[in-house]
Order: sequence, then structure tokens, then C-alpha cells
Amino acid sequence: MAGKGQVLGESLLGEEEEEEEEVDPGPPQIDPATGQVIPRPKKKKRRVNKMGRRKLLENLSNKPTDFQIRVKVLEARQLQGGNIQPVAKVTVANQTKQTRVKKSTNSPSWNEAFFFNFKKSPADLMDELVEFKVFNSKKLRSDSLIGSFKCDVGMVYLEPRHSFLHKWLLLSDPEDTMSGAKGYLKVCVCVIGPGDEAPSFKPVASEESDDIESNLLRPAGVQLQPATFTLKLYRAEDIPRMDSAFMQGVKKVFGIGEEQKELVDPYFVFSFAGKEVQSKIMYNNDHPDWNQILKIGIQFPSMCERLKFIVRDWDRMTEDDIVGTHYLPLSLMCSTGEFGPGPEDGFLPTFGPSFVNFYGSTREYSDLPDEYDDLNLGKGEGVAYRGRALVEIQTTLGELPEVPVEDINNDDILRVQKFMRRRKYKLHAAFLNATMVSAIDAPVEFEVSIGNYGNKLDENTAPCPSTTQPTNAVFDGCHYYFLPWSGTKPCVVVESSWEDISFRLEGLNLLLKIIDTLEANIEQVRIGIKAKLPTPELAQLLISLLDQLEQDCRKKLPEPTPGRHVSNELDRLTRDYREFELETIANNVIKLKTSATDVLEAMAEVENYLQILKNIAKEPQNSMPDVVIWMISGDKRLAYYRIPANEVLWSQNPDYIGRLCGRLQTLQLKFPGLKAEKEKVSEVPAMLRTKIWLGLANEDDAWHRMQTEGELAVYAETYENQCNIPVVGWTKKGPLGRPKWSDSQGKCSLPRESFEPPPGWRWEGDWYVSPELSMLFDKDAGHKTYMEECYEMHSRLPGTSWGPATRPWTDVKGDEMAPKDSVDLPPGWVWEDVWQIDLSRAVDEEGWEYCVESTMGGYGPVEKRYHLCRRRRWVRTRKLVEDAKQKKHKLIQEKKIEEAAEGWEYAPLFNLKFHATERTMDMVRRRRWHRKMICEKKGADCYFAMKFEGKKKDEDDKEDFNAAYAAPRMFLTFKKPFKYQMRAYIYQARDLLAGDETGLSDPYARLSFLTQSSVTEKKEKSLCPTWDQTLIFEELEIYGDPRAIEENPPEVMIELFDYDKFGSNEFLGRTKAVPMVKLDPADARMPVLQWYPISRGQEDGGELLAAFELFLVPDKNASMESLLAGSDLPFLPPKKGDLFLVPNGIRPVMQRTAIEVLCWGVRNMQKFQLSAVTSPSIEFECGGHVQESNVIKSTKKNPNFTENILFFDVMLPREELYMPPMNIRVRDHRQFGRKPTVGIHVLKSLEEFRCDPVQAELAEDDDGVQGGLVNGGRGGEHVIDMPAEERKVERKSGPQIGQPLKSFPQLELPALFRGKQEEPDPVVDEEIDWWSKYYASTGQTHKCKKYIEKGQDKIEVYQTHLEDVDFTNGFSDFCSTFELQRGKDEEDEESSVVGEFKGGFKVYPLPPDPNDEMPSKVFTNLPSSTPEECIVRVYVICGIDFQPNDTSGLADPYIEIILGNKKISDRDNYKPNTIDPVFGQMFELTTMLPVQKDLTIRIKDYDIISSDDVIGETTIDLENRYLSKVRATCGLQKSYCIAGVNQWRDCIKPRQILENYCKQNHVSGPHFYGNNSVKVGKKIHNLADYEPNKPVDPNVGPADERLALHVLHTLPMVKEHVETRPLFNPIQPGIEQGKIQMWVDIFPKSLGPPGPPFNIEARKAKDYVLRIIIWNTVDVVLDEESITGEKMSDIYVKGWVSGIDEKQKTDVHYRSLDGEGNFNWRFIFPFSYVPAEQVMEVRKKEHFWSLDETVQHLQPNIVIQVWDNDKFSMDDFLGTVSLNLNAMPMPAKKASSCKVSMLPDITTGSEVKLVSLFEQKRLRGFWPVYNDDTGTRTLTGKVEMEMELVSVEEAEERPAGQGQEEPNMNPKLDPPKRPETSFLWFTSPWKTLRYIIWRNYKWYFIGFLVLLLILLLVFLFLYSFPGEVSQWIVNG
Repeated sequence: MAGKGQVLGESLLGEEEEEEEEVDPGPPQIDPATGQVIPRPKKKKRRVNKMGRRKLLENLSNKPTDFQIRVKVLEARQLQGGNIQPVAKVTVANQTKQTRVKKSTNSPSWNEAFFFNFKKSPADLMDELVEFKVFNSKKLRSDSLIGSFKCDVGMVYLEPRHSFLHKWLLLSDPEDTMSGAKGYLKVCVCVIGPGDEAPSFKPVASEESDDIESNLLRPAGVQLQPATFTLKLYRAEDIPRMDSAFMQGVKKVFGIGEEQKELVDPYFVFSFAGKEVQSKIMYNNDHPDWNQILKIGIQFPSMCERLKFIVRDWDRMTEDDIVGTHYLPLSLMCSTGEFGPGPEDGFLPTFGPSFVNFYGSTREYSDLPDEYDDLNLGKGEGVAYRGRALVEIQTTLGELPEVPVEDINNDDILRVQKFMRRRKYKLHAAFLNATMVSAIDAPVEFEVSIGNYGNKLDENTAPCPSTTQPTNAVFDGCHYYFLPWSGTKPCVVVESSWEDISFRLEGLNLLLKIIDTLEANIEQVRIGIKAKLPTPELAQLLISLLDQLEQDCRKKLPEPTPGRHVSNELDRLTRDYREFELETIANNVIKLKTSATDVLEAMAEVENYLQILKNIAKEPQNSMPDVVIWMISGDKRLAYYRIPANEVLWSQNPDYIGRLCGRLQTLQLKFPGLKAEKEKVSEVPAMLRTKIWLGLANEDDAWHRMQTEGELAVYAETYENQCNIPVVGWTKKGPLGRPKWSDSQGKCSLPRESFEPPPGWRWEGDWYVSPELSMLFDKDAGHKTYMEECYEMHSRLPGTSWGPATRPWTDVKGDEMAPKDSVDLPPGWVWEDVWQIDLSRAVDEEGWEYCVESTMGGYGPVEKRYHLCRRRRWVRTRKLVEDAKQKKHKLIQEKKIEEAAEGWEYAPLFNLKFHATERTMDMVRRRRWHRKMICEKKGADCYFAMKFEGKKKDEDDKEDFNAAYAAPRMFLTFKKPFKYQMRAYIYQARDLLAGDETGLSDPYARLSFLTQSSVTEKKEKSLCPTWDQTLIFEELEIYGDPRAIEENPPEVMIELFDYDKFGSNEFLGRTKAVPMVKLDPADARMPVLQWYPISRGQEDGGELLAAFELFLVPDKNASMESLLAGSDLPFLPPKKGDLFLVPNGIRPVMQRTAIEVLCWGVRNMQKFQLSAVTSPSIEFECGGHVQESNVIKSTKKNPNFTENILFFDVMLPREELYMPPMNIRVRDHRQFGRKPTVGIHVLKSLEEFRCDPVQAELAEDDDGVQGGLVNGGRGGEHVIDMPAEERKVERKSGPQIGQPLKSFPQLELPALFRGKQEEPDPVVDEEIDWWSKYYASTGQTHKCKKYIEKGQDKIEVYQTHLEDVDFTNGFSDFCSTFELQRGKDEEDEESSVVGEFKGGFKVYPLPPDPNDEMPSKVFTNLPSSTPEECIVRVYVICGIDFQPNDTSGLADPYIEIILGNKKISDRDNYKPNTIDPVFGQMFELTTMLPVQKDLTIRIKDYDIISSDDVIGETTIDLENRYLSKVRATCGLQKSYCIAGVNQWRDCIKPRQILENYCKQNHVSGPHFYGNNSVKVGKKIHNLADYEPNKPVDPNVGPADERLALHVLHTLPMVKEHVETRPLFNPIQPGIEQGKIQMWVDIFPKSLGPPGPPFNIEARKAKDYVLRIIIWNTVDVVLDEESITGEKMSDIYVKGWVSGIDEKQKTDVHYRSLDGEGNFNWRFIFPFSYVPAEQVMEVRKKEHFWSLDETVQHLQPNIVIQVWDNDKFSMDDFLGTVSLNLNAMPMPAKKASSCKVSMLPDITTGSEVKLVSLFEQKRLRGFWPVYNDDTGTRTLTGKVEMEMELVSVEEAEERPAGQGQEEPNMNPKLDPPKRPETSFLWFTSPWKTLRYIIWRNYKWYFIGFLVLLLILLLVFLFLYSFPGEVSQWIVNG
């Protein structure tokens, strides 16, 4: 999971990075003048932090856990599109929720929260996606998406507090990535796991201005580009067999078919971000050549982090199997280019050509399902190599793939050949010890493999000497088994061929070495800081660390050598990247050296560098498989260990050698898979001490050079086998069942004659018998006593009597053995008793047990007629009388005898365990032959290919074929061992796990060191045992150079167990330690006791305090120069009984110490064995001393103890490190004297309770100092004349300062004030309430402006519960609460807490002389422990982010209060449909403390039908608050007022409180001098110092009370406050379900009645009416064209209050030709408004079936839109303007000066003067309307409006009708004077003629008429002219 949100998550680092970015991550610079930190210059580079965070997501657990993801969608802005109906959808890991639809706006405000609950493993959850989409709900679904944003959960998880708070997301279109921003969405997201605290989603006060830019998350690179991942898949190899050979067998029988096939049909799957593509299937092929290109289209940069490669096996019938899975982190394959000189250094994902390795379950095929199949899915650590594939990845931007799969062209196939060049490697391993071996039934061998080479059970690989010889494990004398290799240590060698990628691995090794050195140095500095070294020494350590780091970072990274290495593009890029990083670190280190001022800050910086180094120390292209070591017993693989190849890789350059190469290391093998965890297997499979070396075959003389201590020898090996035939005796002929000469398994024939030395080798000497050493150890080896056993067997036929069976005597397995009396007693042993029948089992009185048939088993103690067999067990114990030295001597003797006896080993059958002495039952025997080989030619293939001529070359005879490659054995032989003695000083343990039901354990420790082990004594009933015991391991034989042992000593393994009388002892955990080695016993160093952490699997199991020394035993006969000529061993430690104690000098130094125990009481004790705990007493045990409290009579009446103080006078270690824990044990006193333990608590450390002893005579002074600062010597003189002077000053001060009279306190000038007070300012009274004080304190200033102007008191608002506030210390100052546990802690139990103990401790040194006077006790002046009756007031203010319980994503919460047996339910006042309710409720109860001390506030969800669900609850311990000295009963107010919103509410006045405080804390005082000055302790307080100006508030109280209150405020006391308490639900423990803000007041009745409670009722909304008169519109865009072609619009205006959404329209001004419209129309909008908070309250039902109205608080926004009316189509939208009545732009007086720039705009950020209509009451003028479909605002018109805001009362007094309806008044609206041209054409035909046709065409008409007249005249003229002329002529 590396790099989440790093390289690709640039989104997350967009602008935000640059915002917080600072140059040089050195420590802060301090300005010497001001002492302030100099802000660093910003720059755009912040890799450090991010790389550090990347780490978080690695190594995540795979265990499913409860998680909750909370998302709050706040608002959106500038969504693309004008008049849209937006809705937001949130999808988290396939769960989708959506917000409400908002009407007609592109800046919707939703403010809705969603909760997603998961039970998933963190590793899976971090890969899931969170996606935000915004849709336009009006459009069709297909194109309704406006924009989206997605990222993965891991990206959120990496942020501080695992959350994005109030971030703006840039929405983009996932399809069309080039189109840029589609709008902005503001959200909060957080991921909460168990125990995480949820951050508050409340808006921050300063966010009014809302700077989008600096808070913006962009999808990576804003422009998501389409891209293609092209995976070139060349080939794979070494794929294991996956199918059964059934069909092959069938074909062979019928003679069909061809040669043997590989039984696997692989294909390759490539997947990323949910998409996958697969290759073709290659049938019957375990080395497929796919040569295909697989492509996946993605949006780049992607938020997903891992590429996944899977090789699957195709099956015809069943589901395809997974062969292996490999994940490739994207962050290692690409870079965004933020490092390096320029952005061109970034690169797209690229990889290879390189092999990737697959790991998973073991390779051996079985037809049965494998229990480790999960490992093939990539879950957990793969235990075996399962093949590798050669791949190459490239990324192309800007295109998506057309076809997902195509073939690779031949050029590429040829090009990749050079990457497949192989070289020979050799892997050497020498095994020095195998201890703690768990497999004891069959011989054990270890196999070393790399890739598939060396895999013994795989038939396809050539055999090689990859396994040690099979050896029987031998008992070590105490508990464990080891392999007795003594001086001949087995070695193995594996030859393999791999590509030479040493340049990659060497670079990785160099970085890992730098990291190791740095970590070791950091640890040293840390120890220095812990040990509180003086600063110069620390600085010295730090400087040397930095010098070393700089020097390391300057080392050269290895480069690929041409001709030897073939590097690819990613190698080059990675190298540049690493070089740049190292250079940067080196430069930063130099700066840090010069500028560092503080060690801790510098260390933080260094840890940052360490994180960067760890991030670059990863090699994505590591194609060399890991080395795997397996422990094999018989044919079964039991346990493994995996070592990355680079760690053991050899290199010529010492800087590049792997850190474990050739070095002696101790490995603790692991069981494969999750088996050990699931089955709770506690044992270690085996511990190995081994050396491993990997390097090129031609460099392996480096390995031989390292073996200076012993001689490496190579032997050919074969076994001679014989069987025992009656009469004939031992013979090689007959039914052997295996060849006469064979390997150890008997699988292949290896005759001695056919061995030939390989080329370059020759024989030395002849064949000789070499018996296996472990045979020489009898089954009783290592035992001090041994029980011989044998079974007497009887049988019968039906109806006959019992008689001896055919095998009269057998062992427990049923194998025949000699009769009991002929069992021989070995020399050195004596019988302890005679043979006895074992009656301690399920047998009858004679010891018989019966069954039907002995081979079937199933024995029972009762005889039935059908039973035909019976047996009884005889046992006899023998005891060893010789000591170990004689035994060794005897062994050597035996060994010689054995060798004389020809080295045979015997067994009943070949597959059973062999033993050294012949027994009567043995039917077979064998012996081992060796012949030594010597190398003549350096580097010759010594180990393999001992070819010899097989008799037949038949293919079928596989055995001979195998034998032709038989492998030799190799040993590292040592001349003689060195003797050592190990002393283990086991002092004590603490906080062990409980093993028994009582909650205790009977622990003992078992130590294993090499071939010996030993146990401590057991300690009864303790979790913190002190053994104080030295265990001595004598005669340890260790082979090898003592100096090497000193450098790298073997580990001591310590295991702790709980002793159980019955059943096996329970495992409590283990730890490892390394002994201090002393080659010279006179060495003066002393080992120091250290705490070693104990762990059991994943859980923490306490700590062990111990030390270990390993001495080299000097040899008396050694020469003076040799190592062994040292002085004698140190004396043995003193004894106590039979046991050695821890010697002085090592054991802790003791001093006389007092522990005072305040034993106050027990609380909430749960039932024990079904009955209540009523009469408990407590036992305290520390360092072996026990004190017991008295018994409480009845916890029901008073759960406190009557005698509270217990006193220990004990010897305890002086050093805190060694302090024993305090064990607290609660017992209940029951009838019949039973005293069961009902609860325990182990207090690990008493350090926090240490204090100095109280000196009797100085007590007064000391305490006096606490009361306040000491004023110095001359305080006394002042006191005398203080009062008089004080008054004078006070009288003078008023006029001098020249304040207006009004500000004098009312008490001093009562007369002047009376008149004022009778007529309070009405606004002030209404707007100043308790909520004003609350909002002023939370910084929500817009909700309490008046209150702040008046400058009145604020309260503390804590964002956590009061117990967590710093100075309260959880109210543990008087007594602490200790949780009591019980019994074994079973994991599935919800909680093991069974009660609480209230008490305290004080620890201080006592004078060493018992006769000296004791210091006085610390616990004095205790309050009474009798119950006290109190009044409790619970104020619940509001809820925050409740977990919704209804499907709507909301809840209907109400409060339930539980205190003791009282319950108050406020179900009737539930708050409908909200998860952020404002309760504003106060509850008053009475209670008896401490009997009923736990106050539970529970929030429930109201349901009509089902029962109400619990949302969450919180519990407050009232008793702690009541007892605490910080006085948490009632918070101190800021000022003492006798009336008003800050009226004093406590039951006692400040002066009385001050007196009580002084008494309780032994402070002298208070002494008042007049009313204006007081002395407390040694300090004098004057009222004038606290109130330089007179109080403003008219309600203040008397001066002395005010002064006392000011003094109290200087003391550590709880002030008036509001606490925020998280709620938890038992169903999802540990996951917060929301928070409530509240506080509690406690008033003891004995102190009198309390003051009046605060009124915290929620603010009520006032009803207002908004009247808007739309007078005219001007310059509206003309949208239509008339028939006659003119531009015109039919204008009308629409308006509504957003949120209420009841729209009103004017009538239509038809046919406006110049954009002018006249309306004189009135809109009337009634709404409710909370003036103090400046929000509008909207109540409406969500759906028609909803029961309740949902209340929303919204900004009072009025939306005015201008539309064009169309009769036959949809109306056209012209423009809009949205005005916030609280902050609206001033209108323009003239239409000409009305512009879009008058309106505020977030993108341009232009400043505009804003006014509030609530203050102005009336506005008139022009406002612009605009359209922003295109994304920019264009002016589309101007509206002349008049707005008037009136209250409901005024509205009734001055009524006005809507539109132009009656009552048309205030003001009266005349019908608009519209031009004649304004009408609807088809309703008025005459007007149409007049105004449309005539108006447009009148000149045509007139012209036409004139023309007509002229034409008529002409016509008439022409018509009448001839006649007239003729007439005229005639008449002429």
C-alpha cells in the first residue's frame, strides 16, 4: 500500500501543499530581537511530509475491524448551467446516498451528513473509492451528471486526524477531461476507526470569507487525461503443477496419447482500478510464451495505487485456480517530477522488461484442497515461490485502447532477449545449530531453495545438495529438542541461474545500510534523552549522527556495468530519483548542523530523513526470488523462513554487501499461513543459527574464505540396506522394498562402484562407514528420570477364555517388544521401584482395558462379550545416578563401540524411526557410507552431476535418471568445541497475561539456549512474579571462534507459562535476549537488568526483568597466549534453598520507602458467580508485602471504606526502572467464610505517585507558597495601611480617568441608575440571552453581535470532555479510578472490566535508620466518606454529527437521563429529522453521592412503530467531580452579577468558596482589608488591579465578592464552561456516534439551596413579511422575433425565497420592444427569522407522508428571475439575481449605473458594499439580472424594485395585497402604464391591426393608397380625356 496519495494523489497535494509548504525542513529559526519564530519562505515543494505519510498505509492489518466513514456535503458553487436543480450523490465502497434536490440554483447549500459503516480490514478499506457526483435532477438521467470527484479512502486516512475538513473539491467531467472545472463542491470527510476521536464538522468561525483557492482539492493535475497502461507479457516459467494426473493415467492405460505433459494450463490476468484484462490460455505448459500485449484504459493520474498481476490455471470442470498474485505499487514506477530541478524529471508509470515473482502456498500438488490457498491471493506472506513472469509496462497519455489484447511483434521479442541472459549463482548455507525443534516423530532435515532450485520435493528440478542430512531430534534435558550435529555442521549449496541484477540489489543494500546505521544512531540519542544526559553530551551524539548520515548520503550508488548488466528505463529514472534525494538530505543535514537549537526538534527532522530513506529503499524490479528455508520432517513441510535475496547477496564492494551475507544469524521459523494464529499454536517450530551466502558461482571462493573456523568437506554418500529373514539372518537379498544401495529416502539406486568423481575432483581415501550421530542418543538422553513402559496383550476367540495374544508384549503403538522382565537397565541408572500396573487410567480394577480388535483401538474399561482383545500397561521408573561428565565420557565410549559394531542402524520397517541398538522386533537395518572428495580445479562443479552409467536408458525408469544426478553431502567440520557457561539472572516480570479464571497466573519461565534449557521455580497466583533466581547453564559446547561468538552471540529464548495442575500449562508469551559475552572471566563489566517485552502472538504480554552473561570457560592446560588462559570463573551466586539468587551488583539497590494508600471505596462491582458483591475488602501487595483494608458493610448503603489510610514501610528498589508493581486485589466476604477474588488491578508503575516527604515544621510555609506568588520581604509593611489607602485611590480614580458616569457600578451610585433600569433597551433584552454568551465564546460572532459590543462575559467551550482538559487531570487529584479486571481475558468478551477501585497512592523515601522520626502523613484533612445528598442540574445544549438511524440519513433524537435508579425521558420533545439538534434543555435531579455516582446521558432515536434505538450515550462520574480540589461541582463564572444573563448560580458565594479553598489547601487567609483588597497566602490582591475600569454591567454584585472571584480565577479551578462529550454505542464499541455539548452542576444540599438555573431554551424564530414591489424592468435582452421580424420579449418577473420555494409571478408585459417592462406588482413572502443568528428558519415536510416538519436554518436569500413568456413552448429563462437579505448589494439609483459588477462574485473576488435589509427596513432601486450558462456572467437586464421588511404585527396594522389585489394599499399600486403596443396578439385582433400591422406597415399602406389614387386619376384621366377632347373640339 505504499504511497497512497503520493505520486498520483497529487489531487490531495494540489494547492494545499503549496499553502503549507516551507523551504528547508530544518528546525525553526528564532528571531533574536523578538524571540518569535521567523516564518519560513514558502515554496512549492513538500515531499518530505508526504513521503512520510505514505508509510502509514503499509503494513496495514488484514483483520476485519469496525470503521465508520462520515461525509458531510455542505454546499456547491458555480455549478455549470444557470437554472438547474442540483442533487449530490456520495458513494463509498458501493454504498450510495444522496442529498435533497435544491430548486433553481447553481449555488445550492445542502448541509447534509451521511454515515457509512463497514466491518472490513484496514488493508481492503484503504483501496475503496469515495466518489462525489453532482447531477441536475431535471434532465434525463443520461446527461444529467454535472461533474464528479473521486479519491480512495487511503488518501483521506493519510490526512491529519484522518479527515478532510471543509475542503472544496473541483468537479470535473470524467468523460471529457479537457473541459476543465464544472463547479466546486464543499465537503467534510473523515474515517473513524475504533478509538479514534471524530473531528467536528462545525464550520470554523473565520470561514465567512471562504477562500476557495487555498482549500481546493483538485483531481490530480486537474486535467484527468485518458491513458493506456500497456503491459507486454512475454513469458512465464516455473509454474507449479495444478491439475491431477488422472486423465494422463487413463490415456497411458489405453495406450493413447503422447509424451508426458505439464499439468497446468496458465493464463495471465492484469487488473487495475477495477478493470481487468486477461491473456490467452496456454494448455499443458508450465513455461508459457504468451507474447501478448494487454491494455487497460484509465484516467490518469489515477487515485488507485496498486497494479495487480494474477496467474490463473484454467480448469475444464471446476473454477479456475489462482496460481499466484503479485501487487506492484504504482508509486514505485512513476514520479510526478516534484523532485529534481524541473518538472521534466517526472515520468509516467514504466516498468521492465523485468521478471516479477509470484509467491503463495507450497508447490507440491495434492488432489485435496490446500489449507494455504489464501496465500495465492496475495493475502499474508507467501511461503513458497510459484513462478515468475517477464513483463514490461508503458503508459501512453491521451488515448484509450481500441483492443484490449494483441500480439507482440517479433522485434520486441528479439529486443527482450538480452534481458533474459542468465548467469550462474551459488547459494551457500551452513547450519550451526537447530534448537527448539518441534518435530520429534521422524528425522528432521532443512531445505534451502531459491526460486525452484533446491526444491527437494519438486520432480522437475535436478537434485542438488540443498538439504541437510535427516537427523533425529534429541531431548535437551528439560523440555526442548535439538539436532545433535556437534562438530560436523551440515552445509548446503544450491546452484541457480538468474539474470544479473546485482546493480539493483546493491543499490538497495546501500540504502538499507544507511537506514540501519541511522536507526542505530537515533536509538542511541533516544537512550541519551531518556537517561537525561547533559545537553553537551547529547549534542555530541547528535552531531556524530549527522556527520555519519551526511557521509553515508554522499556514498555513490552502484551503476550498471555495460556488458555485464542490462538496465532499463525505470532503473535509470529510479537512480536519478535516489541520487537527488540523497543529495537533498546531505544538504539539509549540513544546514541542520549549523542551525539546530533544540535536540528534540532536530530529532524530528532526522526522523523525517529516515522516512524519506525508507521510501526510496524499495526496489520494484527485484526479479531475484527470495531464499526460503524449510523444515521438513519425513515428507511433510512443517515450517519456513523467507529471506529477501538482496540481504544475503555478496558484492566486491563492502558498502554493497547484503546485511546478512555470510553473517551468523538466528532465525525463528514460522508456521505457514494463518494456521498458527487461528489455532493459537504457541510453540516455536525451530530456531536456527545459520550463515547464508549468495553470489555469482565464480566468486564463491569468498564464501570459502569466510569459513576460517572450520573445514569445508564434501562427501559422496550412499546407504547400504539389509533385511532380516528368519533362518537366513541379515541379507541384502529378499523383499527389501528398496535398492541394496540407495539414498537416505530409498528412492533411487546408488551403488558404490558407479560413483565417479566429477571433472576437476578426485577421491581422497576410500569409502568408510559414517554412522548418523543422532542414533547414538538413546530415547532417555538428556533425561534425569525415565519411565519404562510396556503393554501386556491378551486375546480370545468368542466363547473362550483370555490368553496371551500372538504378540504378548508391545509398545504403545502396538509394535512387539521384549517381556517386561527382560528390559535391561542401562549403565549409570538405577531402578526406583518395581514394575507396577498403571491404574490411573480408564481401566478396570486389574488394570485391563478392552476392545474388539487391537489394531482398531477404541479401548474401554468395561468388558463386553464381543470384546476379543484386552491390554494393561506396566510402568517402572529409573533414575540417573551419574553426573553429566561421566555421561559424556560414556557417550564417547559408546560411540567407539558403535563404530566397531559396523555402524548399523535398525528399525522394524524402513519408513519408521531408526535406532542404534538392535531389538528383537527389528526387521531392517542400514548404514551410511561416505567418501571424501577434494577439489583440484577451482570453481569446478563439485556438487552436482556425479554422473555414472545407468544400466538401462529407459525413459520410464525415472529413478535411474534421478540417480545420475545424485548429490553429495557437505559438512563444515570443527576440530573441537569451546566450553562456555551461561548465567541467566531472572529477577521479575510484570503485567503478565492472566492464565486462570481468578485473573491470576502461576507463572514460571523456561529458558532455551542452544542445546540446553532450564526452568525457574513457579510463583503462585501472581501477575507480577519476583523469581530472583539465577539459572546456570554448565558445559555448553559451542563450535567456532570465540571472538565471532562475542560479536554475534546466540540468542536466549525465554518462554513464560502458567502452571496448571490439570491439563497442559498455558503459554503466556515469549521474548528473546542476547547475553553479554565475557571471553575473560575476570572482565569487570557487569550486566544490567533490562526489561524485555513479552508478546504472545499479536498481543502484548507484559515485561521480564533479566540479564544474561556468557563466560568462556578457561582451560587449565592452555598455553598462556591462547584465549583460554583466562582466570577462573566468578564465584557462584548465593543460594536460597536449592536455588541460586541474583547476585549483588546485578540485583537492584533497595531503599526504605513509604507507600501511603488512600483506600476510598469500590464502585460498580459486577456480580460474581451470579450474586452481587456486597462486602468487599481490598488487599494491596507490593514487593511481597501485603496490607488489607477493612470490610465494607454494604456497598448498597455506602461503598466507601470507613478507615481510608493504609501504610507500607517496605524496602523497594531505588531506581524507578526496577520498581515492582502494586497489585490490587478485591475480595468479597461471603457466607461460610468464603473470600473469592472478584477483581484485580495491576498498577505497573508508582512513579506518578512519588512525592517528597512532608516536613512538619515547614508545612505551613510550603503550602503558603502555593496560594499565590510570594510578594517578597516588604509585603508586611504594606499590609498595615493598605485598607485606608486603597479606598482613597478608589475614590480618586473615577473622575481622573474621566469615564462617563454611566459606567459606575450600580451599587455605588444607586440613585442615578434607577431611572435607567426601568426602561431597558428592548433590542438588547431580546438579543442578549444565554445563547449570546455561548456563541460569543465559540467565535460565531455573527450570532451575538450585540452581546460582544457590550463586552460581557464569555465561557470556556472545551472541544473534549472536562476530564480531558489539561489542568483537571481527569479529576484524579484527590483519588484516581482504577479499573478492575477479572480472570482470563478471552478475546471475544466485550469488556473484562468488572468494577472500579477509587483510591490514591503516595510514595516517598523514609530515613534508613528505623529510630529516626517518621515524616508526617501526606493524606490528611480528608473529606467525609459518608454519602451526601446533592442536587444535580444537567444542561444539554446541542448535538453534533449524530449517527443517523433512519433510512433518510437523519434521526429524531431526544434525551434520556439516567442517574442511579432515576430515569428522565424527554421523548415528547424529540427533535424531528436532524442529526445536529439544538436541545437547549435543563434537567434537575437529586442523588446520593457516591452511591449513585454515574450520570448517563443517552440520546435515543424516536420511532413511532418500532422501539426507539439508542444513538449513543456518555457517562459522567459525578463523584470524581465532587471530590476534586479543582472544584468541578459548579464552574466559576467570570463575574459576580446579581441579575441578568450572568446571574450567580452557585449555592455559595465567591468569598465563602475562597475561604473553603484556603482551608482545604492549608493556605493562610483570606484576610480582607475593607472590600477592595485581600491577602491570600503571602500575596495581596487589589480590586483595582483586576478592574482598572469600572464594570460595564449594571447588575454587578458587591466589591468583596467580586474581588474574591477574581482571586479564585487565578487558582486552578474549573471555570464556567461547556464540554463536548463523544457518544458511544455498545453495538459499535470504540466508534464515536456523535457528540453532545453540555455541562453539569452539582450542589450539595448541606450548603443550602442553589441559585436560579440558566435559561438555555433554544432561540425562537420571529415572523416577518417581505414585501417586494416590482416596478419596472429595463434593458432586458430581447429573446423573440415577431412575425414582422422585430426583436421583442414578453417579459414577466418571478420571485421566491430560496428554501421556501413558493414562487410568485407578475403579470406579463407583452411585446416589450426595448427591454422595458412595467408591472407595479407586489410580491408578499412571509418567513420566520432568528434575528440574533441572522438565519431563516424553514419548516416543511420532506414528503407528503412525513410525520414531522423538518427544520432547516438557511440564509434568507431572495431570488428574482426575469422570464420570457411563450404560449406554445416552454418559457425562456432570461436572467436571475439572488440577494441575501442580510448582506445584499446596494441598488443603483439610475438604470444606467446598474451593472453586474455590483454583485459579489467568488471567482473574481470583487469587493462590494453590502447592507442588511433587517437594518435598512426598506430599499429601492435597480438590481442587475444575469445569465451564466456559459460560465461567465452576462448582464441580461435590470429590475427596479422596492423591498420592504415588516414584522407580522406591522403587516397586520398596514395590510397590503398580493399583486394588485385588495387591500391594495401601503402603497397603493396603480395599474402599470404600459405602451399601447403591449398586448397578446391573438386575443385582440383590432389592436393587432392597429399596433402591429398599421404601426409597421403604415407607409406602405399610405404609399399604396397614394399610388392607387394617382393610378385612379391617371385612369380616369385617360378614360375621360378622349371624350372631353372630342367634346371640346366639337364644342370648340
